[in-house]
Amino acid sequence: MIDQVEVDGVSLHLSKPDLSEGNWIGQAESLRQLLACWIVVDDKDLALAPRIVGTPGIGKTTLAIAAAHARQQELYIYQCTADTRPEDLLVTPVLAESGRIKYHASPLVTAMLRGGVCILDEGNRMNEKSWASLAPLLDHRRYVESIVAGITINAHPDFRCAVTMNDDESTFEIPDYILSRLQPTLALEHPERNDELAILRYHIPFADDEMLGLTVDFLQQAHELKLDFSTRDGINVLRYAIKRLAQSADHPLSSDAYWRESLLRCLGEDAEDLSSLADKRSQSLGGNAVPMGLGDFFFSPGDPLHPDMHHGMSDEMDDEFGDDDSDDFPFDDDLPFDGDRDDDDVPF
Repeated sequence: MIDQVEVDGVSLHLSKPDLSEGNWIGQAESLRQLLACWIVVDDKDLALAPRIVGTPGIGKTTLAIAAAHARQQELYIYQCTADTRPEDLLVTPVLAESGRIKYHASPLVTAMLRGGVCILDEGNRMNEKSWASLAPLLDHRRYVESIVAGITINAHPDFRCAVTMNDDESTFEIPDYILSRLQPTLALEHPERNDELAILRYHIPFADDEMLGLTVDFLQQAHELKLDFSTRDGINVLRYAIKRLAQSADHPLSSDAYWRESLLRCLGEDAEDLSSLADKRSQSLGGNAVPMGLGDFFFSPGDPLHPDMHHGMSDEMDDEFGDDDSDDFPFDDDLPFDGDRDDDDVPF
C-alpha cells in the first residue's frame, strides 16, 4: 500500500485500511439495498451515500463492512464524536520530529484518494460545522476542501460512503441540507429467531445449546416488547456466562444459573422481568396517563369549580328528580308559557 500521495504540492500521509471481518447473516435484502446505493448505471450517474439507521448493537456497521467486502474494496471507518472537527475529518497537521509539519489524511480522505469505502460511524454524534465540510463531497461536486492544508481533494470514481446512525436522541441535530444528501434511509430491524441464533453461533461457536437457547428466547421476547436489548447485548451475556462457567469448575452451578447471573451483571435487574420493564417504559412515555383537561390547569381536583365536580352534581340531581330522557329539566310541566308551546319557548 502507498503510504503517501501528493495533492497540489502537499504531501499527505495516508491512513491504513480497516481489516475488520463483516460476515452478514440473514436479512439479505438489507445488504442488497445497500449495494444498490453504490451502483453506477451510467456515465452521468452518481453513487449514493445512504444512512443506515437502527438501535445500538443491531449490526449497522457490520452491514456496511459486509457490503465493502462484497465489492472487494478497501474499507475505512471513521468514528464520529461530538467533538469531531473538520480538520479531524479531512487533513490533520502533525509536528514531525524534524520540526516540520506533516499532513495526515483521515480515513475518509484516504478512501477518497484510493477509491475505497468509508463508513462514517455514529454520524448523528457529529456537529453541524463538521458536516458542513462534507457537503460538496456528498453531492455532485465530489470533493472536499482542507483549510488546514490549503488544498482541494477530489474523490476517486470508485469512492463509496455510508453513514450509520443510532435510532435514539443524538448529541446534535443534523441539518436538513445534509440529510437531503444522505439518501436513502435504510432502516435495520431486529433479526428473526433463526437468524439471531445463527449470529450467536457465528460469534460464539463454543456456546452450548442450553445457553444459546436461553439467550435467543430472551432477545426475541425483548424484540417483541419493543425493548432496547440487541443482539450485541445477547453476545455479551453469553460470553460472560460461559466465562463464569469455565471459572467455577470447583464450585459448579447449572448453566442456567450462570446465564441468569450474567444477564443481571450485563443488563441490570430490569432485564429479569421484561414484561414489567415494558410496562415501565410505556408509563414513562405516557402510555397509561389520563389526559388532562383545561380545568386541570386552573382548579385542583376537589375544587367546587372543577368541571368534574359539576358532573357529580348533575348525577345527584338525576337521583333526586329522576332521570327522564324526554325532559332533563327539573321543572313542573304547568309552568306558564306565552300560548304556543314551541321547542324554543324555554322560560329563561
